[in-house]
Amino acid sequence: MKQGLIVMLLCSVIQGVFAQNLRVTGKVLESKNREYFELANVVLLTNDSVFVSGTTTDIHGDFAFEKISAGDYLIIISAIGYVTRELELPLSLLRANHSLGEILLEEDAIALADVTVSASNTSSYSDRKLIYPSDRQVQASTNGVSLLQQLMLPKLQVNPLFNEVSLPGGGELQFRVNGVKVEIKEILALQPSEVVRVEYHDNPGLRYGNAEVVLDYIVRRPETGGSFGLDLSDAFDLPAWGNNAVSAKINHKKSEFSAYYSLSHRDFDKVSRENQEHFVYPDGLVLDRIEEGESGKLKGGWQYLSATYSFQEPDKRMFNATFRFSYESWPHKDYAGSLYNVADPTDRVYMIDHTADDGSRPALDLYYQENLKNDQTLVFNLVGTYNKSNIHRFYQEGRGGALLTDVNNHVAGNKYSIIGEGIYEKKRGANRISAGLRHTQSVTDNEYLNGYHYKTEMDQALTYVYGEFRGKWTKLDYSLGLGMTRSWYKQKGEAEDYEDYTFNPRLSLHYNLPGRSFIRLNANINNNNPSLSNLSAVEQMIDSLQIQRGNPNLKPYNSYNVALTYEVQKGLYYGNIWGYYEYQPKAIMDEKFWEGDKIVQTWNNQKDWQRLSGRATVRIGPIRNMLQFSATGGVNHYMSNGNTYAHRYTNWYANMQLSATYKKCMLAMALETNWNWFYGETLSGGENIHYIMLQYSHKHLAVGVGAFNPFINNYKVEAENRSQYASYRRTNYIGESSRMFALKLTYNFSFGRKFNPGQKKVDNQDTESGVMNTGK
Repeated sequence: MKQGLIVMLLCSVIQGVFAQNLRVTGKVLESKNREYFELANVVLLTNDSVFVSGTTTDIHGDFAFEKISAGDYLIIISAIGYVTRELELPLSLLRANHSLGEILLEEDAIALADVTVSASNTSSYSDRKLIYPSDRQVQASTNGVSLLQQLMLPKLQVNPLFNEVSLPGGGELQFRVNGVKVEIKEILALQPSEVVRVEYHDNPGLRYGNAEVVLDYIVRRPETGGSFGLDLSDAFDLPAWGNNAVSAKINHKKSEFSAYYSLSHRDFDKVSRENQEHFVYPDGLVLDRIEEGESGKLKGGWQYLSATYSFQEPDKRMFNATFRFSYESWPHKDYAGSLYNVADPTDRVYMIDHTADDGSRPALDLYYQENLKNDQTLVFNLVGTYNKSNIHRFYQEGRGGALLTDVNNHVAGNKYSIIGEGIYEKKRGANRISAGLRHTQSVTDNEYLNGYHYKTEMDQALTYVYGEFRGKWTKLDYSLGLGMTRSWYKQKGEAEDYEDYTFNPRLSLHYNLPGRSFIRLNANINNNNPSLSNLSAVEQMIDSLQIQRGNPNLKPYNSYNVALTYEVQKGLYYGNIWGYYEYQPKAIMDEKFWEGDKIVQTWNNQKDWQRLSGRATVRIGPIRNMLQFSATGGVNHYMSNGNTYAHRYTNWYANMQLSATYKKCMLAMALETNWNWFYGETLSGGENIHYIMLQYSHKHLAVGVGAFNPFINNYKVEAENRSQYASYRRTNYIGESSRMFALKLTYNFSFGRKFNPGQKKVDNQDTESGVMNTGK
């Protein structure tokens, strides 16, 4: 009897162990020509539609699910432009690995609404792309930023070693999670396994304001359980550089609680500055002087905290409350050296230029979304923000113990703002209509101490209302929109306030071409408002010869933009060609002039500014699901026409990215040459950087080592001003940013069931302090 029970128990255990390791495979073919179907989406669900696993087919059309427990399942195979296949899979009847054999996908006879057919993990719409990360890309990533490096999307400059993402030229990049506008810190809190897809809006509509690119991560939300994440990055010389963060999320039924905290620090002792200045006095006298820099110090850090509570009823409504707090402190931005007259090198003075600043920004974000019948949505968002800042600059010139110049500027700033927004959206087939209203009200109170006491009290109001329609006619997708902006500004003590109304039309035409390609034309008019710092009726000393002064008479101006894009994708190959023209009449740009024995640096509405740009991108891969390469080259030609000057400048740039994965190892490399920005009379230089990163992943843990600029011995950023009265060529160096090696450790753990989340559509925040800062 006992022996029989033991045998039965052993059989049950063996069967249970075996059932946990079933393998299901299949091969997907295109029905028309029976070719291998690469990158079809394959999803495994339980028979009650709970998500279990997902993958994509390889270059031979093959897919596999490993370690499947016994049970009844449903397999869904889909691809854009093809009829979705649903296969029942009763694994409870199986006792061995199972092959589904060949599965044929047929083309969908119904024309797709607003989508370019592409047999890949990317679907191209007229205003965005939907990118579904592959298993390889997810496994090689540690957070939402490193996932972007694997996806290699056009325009984006991604540094997974530093957890940074930017656009060439510093254009506005918006991050969102399920429609929420968030900060990059909250993208770092995402676990790649949570990401269903990334929506890459390279043609964002009017509701996104002046954003050049919008990245929206669509993520799964656990119904129970939660997740924990740890992301640590530190240089081998620990005091020099570090980015460290921890995140957690807990779910209970319809509620979700999440928190994120990050701490970053910098401590560089090999900081220096070189500067060549050229002054032309009103009487024609010329002074050339050179600043020879000595080793200085750059030390600082910043902290970020967010805490969120979310309640949602799927497909009905959602409430979200988020508290964010950021604090940044730089006690040392210290430069030192000597200044000498080129015509007489013995005419030399010592120079010190020290700046210390800090700032904090708490914000409360309240959000409500109601999903109505017939594909209608209402969204309301209210955000309150307080910006507090302190800046202290200490500048001296002296000779032989005698003090010749003493500048001591201190600024204390306080800004209070509230942003309210309401949005209505309605979808009907391929058509979509949206309308919205956003209002921002801010009050700024700043004090300037520099031998004199200035106090600025400024009120500003911005109101933006828009409507947009998106539709489709045969192969042409189009959108038409119109926005209106009201700008109002008042500074206490000034005789006049200003009120300005501008219209912001937008047109987009997207034509689908044969062979998985399209051509797109965009045209729009954006509104640009003067910053509060430039509007401040305050002046501050820069050095012995120069003064910086605000201009309360600045007016808003428009930007007229036209872009033409051609894109094609075939198999492993992707290409994108982009041309762009921008025209800004009455642009707010810098200018300099003599006033007595001092040069005054200020801002004014100048004649116009223009930019003509071109860019080409080629991407290859993934080759054998292991290797992917991307290269971009481009040119910018700037035409800057001021009231008293005219400048031309051309900049060529390039960047390359490479990603290779093998089993649990990942190699990432990138090279970026400088994208230089020329505006007014000032050239702001970009970075020439490169990095290499090697990473090993095992289950929840990933360990990596990276090198930043390993093949150069001096990191530098250059700037130039071409004023006819006071020009300069300046180079800033940070020695530790060359041949810097860092260790990166990531731990991600999650538990709980998954289901499709409700989507928050908007979020707002105010990051401008309104303080005018000085310095070289």
